[in-house]
Amino acid sequence: MTELGRRAKYGLVATDRGDTLVFHLGMSGKWRIDPLEVDKHDHFLIETDEGRRLALNDARRFGSLDLVRTEDLTSWPPFAALGPEPLQVTPEELRIRLRGRTAAIKLLLLDQRIVAGLGNIYVCEALYRSGIHPARAGGSLSSVRLRRLVPAIKQVLEEAIEAGGSTLRDFVSPEGELGYFSKSFAVYGREGQPCGCGGVVRRIVQGGRSTFYCPRCQR
Repeated sequence: MTELGRRAKYGLVATDRGDTLVFHLGMSGKWRIDPLEVDKHDHFLIETDEGRRLALNDARRFGSLDLVRTEDLTSWPPFAALGPEPLQVTPEELRIRLRGRTAAIKLLLLDQRIVAGLGNIYVCEALYRSGIHPARAGGSLSSVRLRRLVPAIKQVLEEAIEAGGSTLRDFVSPEGELGYFSKSFAVYGREGQPCGCGGVVRRIVQGGRSTFYCPRCQR
């Protein structure tokens, strides 16, 4: 390994042979650092010259592993179709990508071709912070709303990174530490609970995923 990186929800491990190992953890995959024993769900092992061991553990087998020439990464089909990174997208770029789209903004933000790397939890929280109803048509959002939404997306992600992610069931970091951003959820997983505005958090299903929002705050 010569370098570690990321693109959207994919991790990148550069090698000294001109290749990059591209991995996706799926729903619940994880890397284990220096495990004492090899687990039956450790499907890929990396051993370093220093004697360290990394084990890619994926009990549900939803993840993926590919070896791609580093010079071909940008044109590799899964990457070629990806939108901009959420920490780099601008309100104007998002406006262009949403133009004419009638699908719900929640679903569009989960579309990796629109913005790459956003997940269900963080989209719910960002829409809440920006006061946007998750079922509103993406193409109908005004520039004013987009100038609230984009900073909200970045703020939510930066806070989640600082908190180590969101442990709900089986997520832990490679060091075994939990993620504590779930302690800060305003709407996600809080169906029927009060919102600070006096409203009540509701849950709907969009695209097979649960969406949580406050009908009083989000229009």
